[in-house]
Amino acid sequence: MDQKTRKPLHPGVILDEHYIKPLNLNLQELADNLGIARNTLYKIRIGQASVTPEIAICLAEAFNTTPALWINLQKKYDLWMAKHAMPRRKVKPLYRAKEATKRCRTGHCRPRVNKAV
Repeated sequence: MDQKTRKPLHPGVILDEHYIKPLNLNLQELADNLGIARNTLYKIRIGQASVTPEIAICLAEAFNTTPALWINLQKKYDLWMAKHAMPRRKVKPLYRAKEATKRCRTGHCRPRVNKAV
């Protein structure tokens, strides 16, 4: 489990701070080049919209990165938000970790489900 408690940066912040500002890019031209609306680019920059797989591919091509970079940034941000944004109901584990590990070593990787009480 990830022990990081600091909120990760939204990929839009990375885009803005590491690419748009240093390269002094015109937002309309960038949006046109990426094939997205300027408003969509604006929402991504301020963290109100997510980087989709399609946009990740375009960003990767535009900035010589990989789509995985943008998707992983978005995934880490989304997971952190899901864990910290609002209280969640505690979920009861359905199998014991030791038992699952032992079974995987023997080639039977399906976890044994505890019977409901």
